[in-house]
Amino acid sequence: MTGAEHVRELLRAIGEDPEREGLERTPERVVRALSTLTKGYKEDPREILNSALFTEEYSEMILVKDIDFFSMCEHHMLPFFGKAHIAYIPSHKILGLSKIVRLLEVFARRLQVQERLTTQVASSLMEAIEPDGVGVVVEAEHLCMRMRGVEKQNSFVTTSAMLGTFRKNSETRQEFMGLIRNQPGR
Repeated sequence: MTGAEHVRELLRAIGEDPEREGLERTPERVVRALSTLTKGYKEDPREILNSALFTEEYSEMILVKDIDFFSMCEHHMLPFFGKAHIAYIPSHKILGLSKIVRLLEVFARRLQVQERLTTQVASSLMEAIEPDGVGVVVEAEHLCMRMRGVEKQNSFVTTSAMLGTFRKNSETRQEFMGLIRNQPGR
């Protein structure tokens, strides 16, 4: 049975007619959408990171903040989305800034839980570029909390992963947290 045939069966199971005009092409659309939403399984984070490493004697914090992302909750296959803030303190290697965003995208485009997403980004950066430390904070809204279950609107989940000097040094951690609270241009 193809993916589209499975979706047709799912539509029948919820009481819909997959042959009606508005749903005729829905199974193929769902298959294409899921393929896009889970494309991270086909991407290798190490390959992405290793393609843009540069030797540089810079040893201060590098932060990319307010990175929009969306993912799919592995428990309900409903979206969660929000912003990620990713920082590192280099040790002789810097990374092309767009690769930080791509790394987040690789892990977000898989069935996920926010906690794992946060640690996967931090651990991958730590392994690939061996910085003095990595800090990652992810803030997200979960439609599984808004649309079903507890049905709590305006609830956000914040997760963090602090590695190396971000974990060991409270001043570094406080600097990171302060920088992600600051709005650009203020």
